Amino acid sequence: MLQQQTIETIKATVPVLAEHGTAITKTFYKNLFDAHPQLLNIFNQTNQRKGRQQGALANTVYAAAVHIENLEAILPAVLKIAHKHRSLGILPEHYPIVGEFLLAAIKEVLGDAATPAILEAWGQAYGVIADIFISVEEDLYVQAEANDGWRFFKEFVITNKQVQSDVATTFTLQRADGGEVPQATAGQYISLRTAIPGEEFLFNRQYTVTKSTANAYEITVKREDAADAHGTMSNYLHNAPIGTTVDVSVPAGDFVLTNEDAPILFISGGIGVTPLYAMLQTIENRSVSFLQYARNAQVAAFTQQISAHVDTLNGTYEIVYSDESGHIEASQIAPLLTAHTHVYVCGPTPFMEATLQHLRSLHVDPSHIHFEFFGPAIAFA
Repeated sequence: MLQQQTIETIKATVPVLAEHGTAITKTFYKNLFDAHPQLLNIFNQTNQRKGRQQGALANTVYAAAVHIENLEAILPAVLKIAHKHRSLGILPEHYPIVGEFLLAAIKEVLGDAATPAILEAWGQAYGVIADIFISVEEDLYVQAEANDGWRFFKEFVITNKQVQSDVATTFTLQRADGGEVPQATAGQYISLRTAIPGEEFLFNRQYTVTKSTANAYEITVKREDAADAHGTMSNYLHNAPIGTTVDVSVPAGDFVLTNEDAPILFISGGIGVTPLYAMLQTIENRSVSFLQYARNAQVAAFTQQISAHVDTLNGTYEIVYSDESGHIEASQIAPLLTAHTHVYVCGPTPFMEATLQHLRSLHVDPSHIHFEFFGPAIAFA
């Protein structure tokens, strides 16, 4: 429990974090990886290069400061991050290292403004927040070990590849030892980890489980531009022959269907269709509408499967190609909404920003909006 003086000191730093938060986290990551380069085997290096991880950490630190008197308010965000940490093998012993370099970065960026009292307060606050993460993550590790699961990674083999579009391919992954796998809840992801020739550190990426059977996971991966660092893993997988091995985590993530009977509207952009397609396959008698956005017909995945399943539910399915019709508009969403509709959204960040803004303008109950992003947590204002 934090002392009231500590809480007041943390609250007083909120304006400073709003202004300097990203500078602090950029300094933090640079110094952390200079001193502990082995941690690059865990972190997504593309997110580091593009500043996504730095921004995500800045958002988290800022939110913790704003809600320091009621940290329960950030538990949903903590749980989402904890799922990602569990899937990557983050351990309790990593937290003191992070704390040391975070406080040092605050001092380096703020200089004399980072008084001993401020550093002491943030040291105490970080300890409390770290303990919350460690506790939540241990619970997730225990859950992962149940039902034929495992704590960190197991070796899997690519046993099949099926082309879904000009850019998307579905990969079937089976345990190298032939064992069964714990079932994924529709919408969850797995972490893949592998060494890539010519790369110094391991690569980790998360991919939605589009289908889960007793002994296999299926993931559908978009081949990104090979010239873009973001495409290193996807191109490696697309070029990998059958029989290639990768390390795989137990499914993780909390972007799953609610247990209500309310109508559902799925809105997907690009490869963000994967978790929504996985959810759709589990629905047997519920009112469903599906808005799928893609650049064109050549790159759209699962269109026939989605259309057929929505038809069995007497629902509505619309595919919109942005090359022909432009970007998502509120007028395309409005006819598919009721006062009780729950909306599930997944896609690239600009698509999601626009979609969530449209949903707000249409006065959709915030508790009825569910979304997932691929990568570190992003604040959607």
